[in-house]
Amino acid sequence: MTRIAAVCGALPPNRHSQAEITDAFARLCLPEGADRRLLERLHTGARVEFRHLALPLDQYAKLDGFGMANDVFVGSAVDLGAEAVGGALEAAGLAPEDVDMILFTSVTGIAAPSVDARLVGRLGLRPDVKRIPVFGLGCVGGAAGISRLHDYLRGWPDHVAVLLSVELCSLTLQRGDASPANLVAGALFGDGATAVVACGDGRLPERAGPSVLATRSHLYPGSEGVMGWDVRDSGFQVVLDASVPDVVRTYLADDVHGFLADHGLTARDVTAWVCHPGGPKVLEAVAETLRLPDGALDLTWRSLAEVGNLSSSSVLHVLRDTLALRPPPPGTPGLLIAMGPGFCSELVLLRW
Repeated sequence: MTRIAAVCGALPPNRHSQAEITDAFARLCLPEGADRRLLERLHTGARVEFRHLALPLDQYAKLDGFGMANDVFVGSAVDLGAEAVGGALEAAGLAPEDVDMILFTSVTGIAAPSVDARLVGRLGLRPDVKRIPVFGLGCVGGAAGISRLHDYLRGWPDHVAVLLSVELCSLTLQRGDASPANLVAGALFGDGATAVVACGDGRLPERAGPSVLATRSHLYPGSEGVMGWDVRDSGFQVVLDASVPDVVRTYLADDVHGFLADHGLTARDVTAWVCHPGGPKVLEAVAETLRLPDGALDLTWRSLAEVGNLSSSSVLHVLRDTLALRPPPPGTPGLLIAMGPGFCSELVLLRW
């Protein structure tokens, strides 16, 4: 088994209400004098109250193309990543030189050397630390990252592994794009980072969280166009199809029930549902198809309202909140769920 030792989130300092963001994004995305009713309806319906952004709101109009936005991504990602990883190691009672492997995931910017490489000297990680930068997983990346840490630690049970997710979704907003997908993304997505520190069986941490018992990945057929990016001269143009909740309803229940059954469990045994806050329609589809009890996704809804959808970091923020605010009874099973481009799901079975 893999033991999660600590989870630490980090948010940019620029916190704005949804109403402030609505006004700013209307000026950025809509033609002058255009009807704002669709944008305002989408922003209201997103159930997001606040978001943290990489830049002050008045700076987004000054981003001149993909290169400038990506430069901001690299600088902000390194700063937030250092804060998240440093905080997680401190909470776990570990030092930077204890880390044997670091996996970095993001889908909102690119860097070579990668962000994890830039953190080695800054944090004092060992120069022989194993690095795995991953791009393209999107919202599923936090759950998939925990799964890959688990795979690694099964082979290296005496090691310490770190997952770092940094997503600066606001930097991908397309100026002058009034498409429904861009408006929905502008209503839902925020910026943030999370780090998870995990230890293998042979190295019990001082402060231990849940154990990872098993994981499962699943790609769904014919769904490549449901979610992702079209890469343009202006940067990452979002692909976000309205069929996402329908895909969830079609596939997720069989995946979850089959996965639990393989481990002698049913949904009624699960004491914590750690779910990615994909948006109101997606969360409603998850609760409906899994027949979850009232309140099962309260922490996910809370995270959506307070910081928005942070792509791969979101489910990790919900995991952190579960540990801090609503820890389940010791020895009981929990299930961490995320979905993303592919279209795919990632399931992580936990024991508290």
